[in-house]
Formats: sequence, C-alpha cells, structure tokens
Amino acid sequence: MNTYKDIIIIGGGAAGFFAAVNIAEQNPNLSIAILERGKEGLQKVKISGGGRCNVTHAEFVPSELVLNYPRGQKELLGPFHTFMTGDTIAWFEERGVELKIEEDGRMFPVSNSSQTIIDCFLNEVKKHNVAILYNHSVKEIHPRGDDFLIKTSQDNFECSKLVIATGSNPKIWKLLNEIGHNIVAPVPSLFTFDIKDNRIKDIPGVVVKNAEIQVVGTDLISEGPLLITHVGMSAPAILKLSAFGAVELAKHNYNFKIEVNFVRLEYELCLDQLKNIKQEFAKKQIVNSSKFEIPKRLWKQLILASEISLTERWADINKQQLEALSTQLTKAVFQVSGKSTFKEEFVTAGGVNLKDINFKTFESKRIPHMFFAGEVINVDAITGGFNFQNAWTSAYIASKSISAK
Repeated sequence: MNTYKDIIIIGGGAAGFFAAVNIAEQNPNLSIAILERGKEGLQKVKISGGGRCNVTHAEFVPSELVLNYPRGQKELLGPFHTFMTGDTIAWFEERGVELKIEEDGRMFPVSNSSQTIIDCFLNEVKKHNVAILYNHSVKEIHPRGDDFLIKTSQDNFECSKLVIATGSNPKIWKLLNEIGHNIVAPVPSLFTFDIKDNRIKDIPGVVVKNAEIQVVGTDLISEGPLLITHVGMSAPAILKLSAFGAVELAKHNYNFKIEVNFVRLEYELCLDQLKNIKQEFAKKQIVNSSKFEIPKRLWKQLILASEISLTERWADINKQQLEALSTQLTKAVFQVSGKSTFKEEFVTAGGVNLKDINFKTFESKRIPHMFFAGEVINVDAITGGFNFQNAWTSAYIASKSISAK
C-alpha cells in the first residue's frame, strides 16, 4: 500500500525544512512530508559555525553576493534579486529569531546557538502539520506522468510534487542520474591545506591578518587572514582558494605548491623597505625589530629560512641575505601534500548539472514537478554563511513555484 502526500521533500536539512515551512504557510490544506534518512534532521545546521549556525552573510547587493560562489555565480544572480540576505533576516525575525552581524560579516542568531535555528524549524513544521519521517532512506524515485512514486527503507509514497533537498548525497545523485539528470562528479570544496615545512612546524596558532596566496602555475589566487595550524594552513585565505580551486586541485590529487605573500608587498618594494630598515636600525638585532605586521614567531622562522642568524644585527647582513628575506616575506613557496576537512563542515562542488534546472523556479527541466533546493545542485560557496543563503533562496523560490502551480 502506498501513502499519498501532496508534497514530498527528500532531505531533512536546512533547505528541506525551509521549503516545507514556506510551502505549508502558502498552502495550509496540502499534506506535506519530509523524508529524512537519519534518526534526526538538521545535523549540518547543528554543527555550522562551531555550533552557533552561520545563518547568512551581511552582503545585501546581489551582484556582490554572487561573487562568493565558485559554482552558480551566474545562475544565482536572478534568484538573489527575488530572495536574499535581507529577506532571510526578516524571515527568521518574523518567527522570533533575531540575527546579529559579526565584524567579518557573518551572521548568527543572537543566542549564539544553532539550537535556536533548529527549534525554530521544528516549531514551524509542527505548527503547520508537516510530517517529519525519520529513518526513511530513499531507495527509488519513479516519475509517473503527473506524479511520483518514492520507495524508502520503510514505506512507499506517492506525491504530485517532489522537492530534492538532500545536499551532497551520492546515492540520491545516482537515483537522479538514472531518471535522466546529468550529475557533475563531486569533489571536496572547503578544506584546509596539509603542509609539512620547518618554517611553520612549531608555530601553530599564528595568524597573519592579510596574506595573499597563489597556487603556483595557475591563476588561482586569494587574500585574507591566514592561520598556521598543527598540520598546515587554514583560515579564509586558504578556504577561499580551496573553494575556487576545488576542481583543479582535485586533478592534482591535492599535491601542489603555493606562493605566500605574507606582507602584501611587491618583492622590490619589500626589498627597498628592508634596505631602509637596515640603515635606520643598523645596531639592532633583526629578530627584535620587525617593521612588518606579521607575528613575531613567524618573523623568526622567516629570518632563519633566509639563512640569517637570530643573533645578527641589521648591520651584519649582506645583500644576498636581504634578498632572501624579501623573498620569504613576499614569495615564500610551500609544498601542499594533502587536505583536511574544515572543522566538521563538509562542502562539495558537484551535483545536479545547472543546465538541468530552471533558475526562475528551481524546477527540473527534465522532469516536471520535480524541484531542487540547496547543495544537491552544482552550487557551492566559500565559508561565511553563503552556502546557507543558497539553501534559503533556492528553497524559497521552489516553494513559491510549487504554490503557483
């Protein structure tokens, strides 16, 4: 026997719940069910932002917002004119969740707890009688003319409209491929770099406020804060590079070289400044007189890498040593030997091919009445709340499209 629902949403994550609430509000008489493969949903919401949930980012211009999406930049411009950051803030505030903006633009609930967002969704779906069916792993999806047959590990369902909001789920991608969708092979997108190098080996925790990093031999370049970790490098400068370089770095099997400019100066300009420092502070020890805004522990390691003794004074070093120090400051090359997941957050590039989707409605161009929301499609973003904004926008537009049919 098959259980009938008007709307089935596959995926109990952020996009799935957001779509469910919006559809239910606009269509109170429809029967709606969320199929979640696990014993509880919203797990990515729970761990996002270190347990605080980075809901969105304080960027309010669509043409600027799309620049944070390595894949989906062109396609999301129209949707962001329909629903974006300001709408997200208003949506949550209307449901009793106030958001705050942090210095770097990330937005969190004032409570500083992801549970606030989870409770909001659970309260809303309960209020609107949305069924949440846990432990329902989807095994088959069958389009049948004007409706769908969905077979799960526990039951069979029929529905007239279907929303796929499963995020990065290879099993669902396989099912979608079997019924006619093109799937872009997934690769990791947000990750840190594993680097074994004596210059950074003993200085985990050091932060360079504004570095520039380029993958050697490519056009991939980024800038921003850089963090030395116990296994290599992280922070926004690295994460942005990993997102925009996701496909290319996968081709290199995560073995490549990066060139780091710690001081954001051209080599020659940096060398000129070092020559001036050498004259002005001739009698001072180099290790104690950095005139660049980089941490002392890193400065010390770059001096050693330039074959300069820690006891030497500026007056003692020669032209070759000055040039070596300028190179270390502006063009330091590091060998990356692998990647690590960024905290507990896992984002992939890949998914349903963007050409298969109508971005005015987020409906499949291949199968009528099938809609997509969130990372199940080949859209991903850098860290900072942008992936969630894609989830809210796509889920909202899909819900509006479903309500209009």
